[in-house]
Amino acid sequence: MTKSQAMDPYAEQPALFVPHGAPTFALRPGAAGAALVRQAGRRPRPRAIIAVSAHWDTAVPTVGVAPRLDTIHDFSGFPRELYELRYPATGCPEAAHEVFTAIAEAGLPVAVDPVRGLDHGAWVPLRLMFPDADVPVVPLSIQPEAGPAHSLAVGHALEGLRARGVLLVASGTLTHHL
Repeated sequence: MTKSQAMDPYAEQPALFVPHGAPTFALRPGAAGAALVRQAGRRPRPRAIIAVSAHWDTAVPTVGVAPRLDTIHDFSGFPRELYELRYPATGCPEAAHEVFTAIAEAGLPVAVDPVRGLDHGAWVPLRLMFPDADVPVVPLSIQPEAGPAHSLAVGHALEGLRARGVLLVASGTLTHHL
């Protein structure tokens, strides 16, 4: 990657589906974590990140608009040091507005959440990819009950944001492999 690619906040970004594993993935990322680090290093720095976690589901697509995103420890029974980890990301009002508008203009219902932080499905992979938490993040919920056609429609609605420097990161895997 050239220096100009690394500094262009409006460079086209990909849509990535990444693992977040069990919460302990944050402590022991192994080969999958190393792959996330490499993936982030190969790409131009994004202007903002849309973080779609399998752990935030709502009736309609909901955009997190909080200016500071709390680290949500949405699990229990894990090692104490895991609960001490923080990912102090900031929100991005401009990008959140773009996400909301893109979904609405696609004819889909959409809502906002003024306090939503980042659950482990978002902060664990982002902590590996952008360890300094210096790229603003916009959380976006999923609607598993709405089916795959709905998910595809939301994805199509967001596609244009990639050309404006917004990285789309969706996380999950088939299992958490505890």
